[in-house]
Amino acid sequence: MSGSPPAGRNFLACPALTGHGVRPEEDPDVQLMLAVKRDDAAAFEALFRKHIAPVVGFALPFVGSRAQAEEVAQEAFAQVYRTRHRYQPHAKFTTWLYRIVRNLCLSELRRAENRSARVSVSDRTNPEENARPVTDQQTQNQEDALLAREGISRMQTTLLKLPEQQRSALMLARVEGLSYQEVAQVLECSVSAVKSLIHRATMTIRDELRDMR
Repeated sequence: MSGSPPAGRNFLACPALTGHGVRPEEDPDVQLMLAVKRDDAAAFEALFRKHIAPVVGFALPFVGSRAQAEEVAQEAFAQVYRTRHRYQPHAKFTTWLYRIVRNLCLSELRRAENRSARVSVSDRTNPEENARPVTDQQTQNQEDALLAREGISRMQTTLLKLPEQQRSALMLARVEGLSYQEVAQVLECSVSAVKSLIHRATMTIRDELRDMR
């Protein structure tokens, strides 16, 4: 699975569709999901295989490591399956799916912030804890985290600096290929707001890349 945009694709220059896209009843993924709702295991497997790699790619710039991105993707599809009997095709399947994924990414970010805050408090109030020897497992975890950070491309590193709404809008429109209308449904905002978010994100990335030259 690849979390990076396809090779050679310039998603800053790639135009997003601005129409309403395929109606739910015309979306083959919706038909698969309706089959999943009827407990069709093969339909769920088909959806999983089709969308797991793009979902991992979407989550990666939010959580920062492939392992976490894969965990988010797995949880997203677990949630899809758990809620299958309540599914209603009000939009394209991907619109519904990426709303789930985005919410999971935001939850993961909040958990990471809380963990960081707890570590900070522990550092201030329990200095003896810091004096304990670092275990092999802790060392391995630190090395894995470093390798994950080093494996993120320059573009992904820049994406991490974007505000969450801008990052979501840009990834959904330019990488996942959702229309502005569909992005607006995922982000629960207006189409004009989506256009503004993408424009600001694009300008920020171009400025960052210009400074890196």
